[in-house]
Amino acid sequence: MSALNIRHVNKTFGSTQVLKDISLAIDSGEFLILVGPSGCGKSTLMNTIAGLEPVTSGEIRIGDEDVTWHTPSERDIAMVFQSYALYPSMNVRQNISFGLEMRKMPKAQREEAVSRVAELLQITPLLDRKPSQLSGGQRQRVAMGRALAREPQIYLFDEPLSNLDAKLRVEMRTEIKKLHQRLGTTIVYVTHDQIEAMTLADRIAVMRDGEILQLGTPHEVYNDPVDMFVAGFMGSPSMNFLPVTLVSHAGASGYALQVHDEEQGEVALTLPWPVERDTQELSARVGERLILGLRPEHFLEDDAIQETSGEGTRLEVTATVVEPTGADTLLQAWLGGNEITARLGPKSRVVAGDRVALRADLSRAVLFDEKTQRRLA
Repeated sequence: MSALNIRHVNKTFGSTQVLKDISLAIDSGEFLILVGPSGCGKSTLMNTIAGLEPVTSGEIRIGDEDVTWHTPSERDIAMVFQSYALYPSMNVRQNISFGLEMRKMPKAQREEAVSRVAELLQITPLLDRKPSQLSGGQRQRVAMGRALAREPQIYLFDEPLSNLDAKLRVEMRTEIKKLHQRLGTTIVYVTHDQIEAMTLADRIAVMRDGEILQLGTPHEVYNDPVDMFVAGFMGSPSMNFLPVTLVSHAGASGYALQVHDEEQGEVALTLPWPVERDTQELSARVGERLILGLRPEHFLEDDAIQETSGEGTRLEVTATVVEPTGADTLLQAWLGGNEITARLGPKSRVVAGDRVALRADLSRAVLFDEKTQRRLA
């Protein structure tokens, strides 16, 4: 496998700039996921890596070779699309081996390659079937097998699971992760599904409007988002955002956050900001409007915490919607005139209309600048 280096790549279609000075260094054997909303440029970036779209400017290197102006066939990459793109008149064996045959690989080597990937993907019993006789998950395995048989330097996956149903998508996600762990292949993977990104990636590049906003491990982009877009995009349900004013803590050291009820135009409640989270930048922001970010799991039912621990800041909310999911319970409620979502335990017995005692773990909260939406603390 080889490393992939993308340096200052720009791509325009007419007067529209789709990629804006993209630079990425992907290590050999790394699993990188490009994630972002529709139209953010992730598929265009994938196509420039594959050679399906020429760059307007910039450089793409695979290993030590500059492949910026190479054709797709000269780049030694394999691509798996969201549409399986299987030949309907060929059986599975022929679909997997067709590309090898076009490359003039000897028959014995082709058969060995087909057997190897069929065993790896557990599709050996399907080799003589036509695509019309396969399920969606089986067809996707065949498409992956066709790519794996090539043994290229880099694999590109463009939303390969988007056409599968929810259960099958989870199963195939696990299979792709196992495959990468066994083979140590270099993979660039495009998806709009942030759950896929979190579970599969070694690193995630979050894109918006043709730019990479943050590049980091799943832990980094989830727990240390650089701005409100990344914080809101990564996570399901997404992060709660509350308008606040930073004030000096009355009668104590440190600061507090006054939560605003925007509809009533008043301060609804005051939350203490953890002293250990104080920064020099915050001292210059006293009196300013900021945005407080709390993830659903940063709230706990008060009953779930030992009374003696005093962990978190105690709040009372009224449940508006309760959604049991099996593994947990999602609670929607109003807090200081702002709707929030809290992730409660599976044993929660809360129903809509209940008054619920919660504790908010502000040690895990984040603060953003209201105007720039960049993270402050």
